[in-house]
Amino acid sequence: MMRLWFAPQTCARVTLTALEEIGAPFETRLVAFMAGEHRQPEFLSVNPSGKVPALETDDGMIVQNGAILSYLAQSYPAAGLLPQPEDAAGRAAVLAELFRCSSDLHPLVTRFVMSPMISTDGTDAPRIRAKAGEALAMQLAPLEQRLAEQPWMLGQNWSIIDAYFAWIWFRITGVGFDQAGYPALQEHYARASELPSAMAALAREETAQDELKERGLFFQPAPVGKPN
Repeated sequence: MMRLWFAPQTCARVTLTALEEIGAPFETRLVAFMAGEHRQPEFLSVNPSGKVPALETDDGMIVQNGAILSYLAQSYPAAGLLPQPEDAAGRAAVLAELFRCSSDLHPLVTRFVMSPMISTDGTDAPRIRAKAGEALAMQLAPLEQRLAEQPWMLGQNWSIIDAYFAWIWFRITGVGFDQAGYPALQEHYARASELPSAMAALAREETAQDELKERGLFFQPAPVGKPN
C-alpha cells in the first residue's frame, strides 16, 4: 500500500487528489511543521529536504510533487492524471505545463504567502509580498486568457495540472491576492473543487487540521494587511 507523508493546505493536496482519483488504497502520515517534525530524523530519513509531499511506493520513496505526479500518471494510466503522448515533443509539452506550476508559480506562492518567514527581520516582508504579487499577475494573465477559451488547463479534459493550479489559486487568494480581473480562473477553481477526488482530498485535510488544532499546532497564514 502506498503511504503519503503530507501536511494540510500544502501542495501535498495535489498528490492527495491524484491518489483519490486513482482509487488505489493508500494511507497517510501527518507531518506537523509547527512541532518541527519535518526536521526530525524520522522524516528526514524519508525526505532529506524536510518537505512534503513524499510518497512511499513499492518502487521506493518518491519526493517532489512533479516527480510524484508523473510517476502516478505513468503507473496508473487509466486514471487519466496526465495525457500520455507517444512522441517526445508531446510528452515534453505536458511536463512543461506541470513544471509551470512547480517551478514558475509555486515559488512565487511561497514568497507571497510566507513572506514574513522569508524576511530576515520582518521589515522587508511587504516588499517581498508585493514583488511576488506582481510576478504572479504576469504569470496568471495568459492562463486567464487560456481558461476563458477552454474548461481545463490542457483543453477539454481535466488533468492533475488542474488540481495543482487550483491549489495555487487557493493559497494566494486565501491571503488576499486580488481576484478581480480573473473570472476564468475563479470559475476554473470552482469546477476543480467540485470534483469528487478534490472533495475527498479536502476531507482528509480537514481531519488532519482537526488533529493539529487539538495539539495546538495548526498554522493559518494571515491575509494581506493583517497581523501574522
